[in-house]
Amino acid sequence: MLSSTITERTRHIRVALATMLIGIVSIVGIGLAVNTSASGAGQLRTRPTIVLVHGSFADASGFNGVIERLQALGYSTIAPSNPLRGVTSDAAYVRSVLDSVDGPIVLVAHSYGGMVITNAATGNPNVKALVYVNGFAPAEGETVNDLAYKYPGSMLVPENLTIRTYPSTDPAASGQEAYINADVFRQAFAADVDRHATAAMAATQRPIDLAALAQPSGPPAWKTIPSWFVIGKDDNTIPVALHRFMAQRSGARRTVELRASHALMVSQPAAVVGVILEAARYQQ
Repeated sequence: MLSSTITERTRHIRVALATMLIGIVSIVGIGLAVNTSASGAGQLRTRPTIVLVHGSFADASGFNGVIERLQALGYSTIAPSNPLRGVTSDAAYVRSVLDSVDGPIVLVAHSYGGMVITNAATGNPNVKALVYVNGFAPAEGETVNDLAYKYPGSMLVPENLTIRTYPSTDPAASGQEAYINADVFRQAFAADVDRHATAAMAATQRPIDLAALAQPSGPPAWKTIPSWFVIGKDDNTIPVALHRFMAQRSGARRTVELRASHALMVSQPAAVVGVILEAARYQQ
């Protein structure tokens, strides 16, 4: 009798622990969602791959804090190197990366990377959600230059930039690329990031071809793919008024505003991950 009672209590404890674990998994979104459709009841859906696209004056390492957290939750992540040579060619490159991914994708972009994903994701049925992290979300025909100075407040003005010439693939021509000057980099790009870290970011920044800033965007993916926006209210690169305008225009599912600089994925990676997880759960 005693043995039977102990066994029954053990069973109840196991059931309670399992129930609690399922609840935790559901809350934080790290489990596989259950497909409750009539045709596939009881089957588990595949988690999306998270593809993260950096912008100008940065590289993919800016997403390191985000990637570490996503991987700890079991998400596959890819952070390709954005060429930063032109909206059309950059989008074609990222599109080729997306085409190599099996299954659903949540596509995340920072800054100019938003121009790229807005074009790269158009027509791709695997891309289930777009997450703009202080990113441009252009309408068809708009350029970076059209948007960047639509509202006042950007520190990316000529006196804060260094322009360098680089050899083009065309022997008869050369390209020009822009860097943010080291003495204003932190204030303009990453004011809430450690000074030593921003000094290294300034030294390793990836320049963007000036021609890319004047290239018009194509049909926007956000018209057919649900979008989320994470906005830094202290962004000195892209004015917060522009972020709000683009989020509203795109019909964003949700917009999260943080007291953060342009490099908010560096300063507040956990908050960015929270929005990505929301987008990942939605598409499931």
